[in-house]
Amino acid sequence: MSKTLLITGGLGYIGSHAVVTFTNTGYKCVIIDNLSNTNLNVLENIKKTLNGIEVDFYKIDLLDKKGLKEVFLKYNFDGVLHFAGLKAVGESCEKPFLYYENNVIGSLNLFEIMNEFEVKNIIFSSSATVYKPKDLTDFGLNEKDEVGECSNPYGSTKFLIENILRDLVKARQFKVVNLRYFNPIGAHKDGYLGENPVGIPNNLLPYIFKVVTGELKEVGVFGSDYDTVDGTGVRDYIDVCDLIDGHLKSYKYLENINSPIFEVFNLGVGNGVSVMQMILEVSKIVKKEVPYKILDRRPGDLATVYCDPTKAKNILSWEAKTPLEESLKNSYNFYNK
Repeated sequence: MSKTLLITGGLGYIGSHAVVTFTNTGYKCVIIDNLSNTNLNVLENIKKTLNGIEVDFYKIDLLDKKGLKEVFLKYNFDGVLHFAGLKAVGESCEKPFLYYENNVIGSLNLFEIMNEFEVKNIIFSSSATVYKPKDLTDFGLNEKDEVGECSNPYGSTKFLIENILRDLVKARQFKVVNLRYFNPIGAHKDGYLGENPVGIPNNLLPYIFKVVTGELKEVGVFGSDYDTVDGTGVRDYIDVCDLIDGHLKSYKYLENINSPIFEVFNLGVGNGVSVMQMILEVSKIVKKEVPYKILDRRPGDLATVYCDPTKAKNILSWEAKTPLEESLKNSYNFYNK
């Protein structure tokens, strides 16, 4: 009999790809999402990508403990993939109360109900933003690098949730794989699933493509005076399908562990691409110039962030394989669908 997994934020960009991959691997996925940054069209697109397979969905906010508990009463969950959360660095600096309530209190509610129903397996979507800011010249961020002193409230919420999960491993025998993402990009090759946030995108690639399609006027480049190859911010961009493969390998890893555990893995490519390089790469694919405008730096942004993915390669036999050009072509296909 197939194992049943709860996917929080399962209609979001990353969560929807997880639903497809895990369903195709033989798991039964149950989605909860409050639709704050997505819409029900994604559910239909998941079905199309799965060639007609229906996936159970509940419109529930993690702040709604009663609604959450009702879902746990209906299913015998083997584990949880926890994607749900607000994720915009800039917005978190303007609205810290909102981020702490939604991300931290929402997660606490989830963990409390997991504990009540003896569901102890969880893959948590953390972030590179938990790492202490440091000068990255020769080596990427490593799982052993210091965390905390986050440069924005979004990162602080992820750091707090990591600490809560560490405590639950000790006190309530949780089994946790904590995945620190770098910058997910790309789309499913079928073209039905990709990053299409509500309103103006906070992430670079969907913003660029909304400029390409004429929905937005120009790309705002936040800062051109960083100590980088061209003065613009450098990030580690990982294809979303590679990222989800990392989740699948992480869950398989958890299934073979019989004792409480808190294991951290970076999921990234291991090198960086600048904002200007990304704009130029998209320009090549769409065969036209992408208009942009240099703006002031955003509060909380760092010059260069990329990871050392060696641990995931050694323990999970995982590595990012999708070339940047292929990720961008899949994204373009999604926006043209």
